[in-house]
Amino acid sequence: MSDNKRYGFTTTILHNDRRKTIEQGSLHKPVHTSVAFGYADARQLASVFQGKEPGFRYGRQGNPTVSALEDKISKMEDGVATLCFGTGMAAIGALFQALLKTGDHIVSSSFLFGNTNSLWQTVAGQGVDVAFVDATDVAQVEAALQPNTRLVFVETIANPRTQVADLARIGELCRARGILYVVDNTMTTPWLFRPKDVHAGLVVNSLTKSIGGHGIALGGALTDTGLFDWAAYPNIAQNFRKQAPGAQGMAQLRAKALRDFGAALGPEAAHHIAVGAETLALRMERTCANALALATMLEADERVAAVHYPGLASHPQHAIVEELFRSGGSLLSFELKDDIDPFDYLNRLKLAIPASNLGDNRTLVIPVAHTIFFEMGPERRASMGIAEGLIRVSVGIEDTDDLVGDFRQALDA
Repeated sequence: MSDNKRYGFTTTILHNDRRKTIEQGSLHKPVHTSVAFGYADARQLASVFQGKEPGFRYGRQGNPTVSALEDKISKMEDGVATLCFGTGMAAIGALFQALLKTGDHIVSSSFLFGNTNSLWQTVAGQGVDVAFVDATDVAQVEAALQPNTRLVFVETIANPRTQVADLARIGELCRARGILYVVDNTMTTPWLFRPKDVHAGLVVNSLTKSIGGHGIALGGALTDTGLFDWAAYPNIAQNFRKQAPGAQGMAQLRAKALRDFGAALGPEAAHHIAVGAETLALRMERTCANALALATMLEADERVAAVHYPGLASHPQHAIVEELFRSGGSLLSFELKDDIDPFDYLNRLKLAIPASNLGDNRTLVIPVAHTIFFEMGPERRASMGIAEGLIRVSVGIEDTDDLVGDFRQALDA
């Protein structure tokens, strides 16, 4: 398959491996388990190590199976290069490991995945100043910027309260100031939204979630959109300045976060994720439709105190969703009236499963304050808008009537 026609999203991902030669005519890139790669010519081995020609050095820095997945993710995000990591958190940690130094400053949305919040707290204790702001308001991001601000980090749709960052205006601000703009696209996925469209320089995806889709493999990715001027970034080491300006950031990330820190994705996991990615658009269309139907039902029920879903017209950032996203996503959260115990309610569900993952084919539910956000304490939860009885729902691909009926019968019981 060697034609240069520009195909649609799913067609491109489905046939991407075949645009390059695959061993034995396989339809999928095979799983390469070897951690070492031999060369018949020792000079060629040296040339690969020096970056003068393409090739594989050692499994920690790259692998044919992982490389094929990286190429898929780049196509999904319309990026110029992607690095895959063992988890989504490893991908975010790579930013600190490879791109930040003591005395640097970053601005982060205060509405964050709990583990990302924990990571930034750790980073703050290691000499990098972190300012948490309400990223739904670009003015707050701008007010937090300092001369030593190296990057701005936001999530598209915040987990679990679904706040939507002022993505386009923050992107314009970062572009005007020459600041690296990092957008975590996990909750939207490249099917619903491409952060490149709002001038993001790096895009984070937890491949564990909707891109993999089946809850069977951990993985994460950083994609370079090609929009950021790495030649102007002060923390690029001199040896990576020998690379073309556009390649300097990813070269340093690969060396420092994969080679040195060892946060590599294994080939077996890469294969599972690559296969799951083929049906991303199909699954997202179903999960997003289910999420809207479920959120609509819950919002209309007087026994429900609040519903947080960006696809609802009542959501504070619904206009941004309408402008930038294909739909409101597959994540929602809600609060029951005070006389309904959230644990009893969850135990009455027949289909939805109490579990902590996101982006699975199955609908998963969790009492947020008592589990994944318990560690941060009530004061920090309150600052993030997380009520003590908040229930998070990662909506799956079940038949819509069955799913909505399950949540309704748990209210009626």
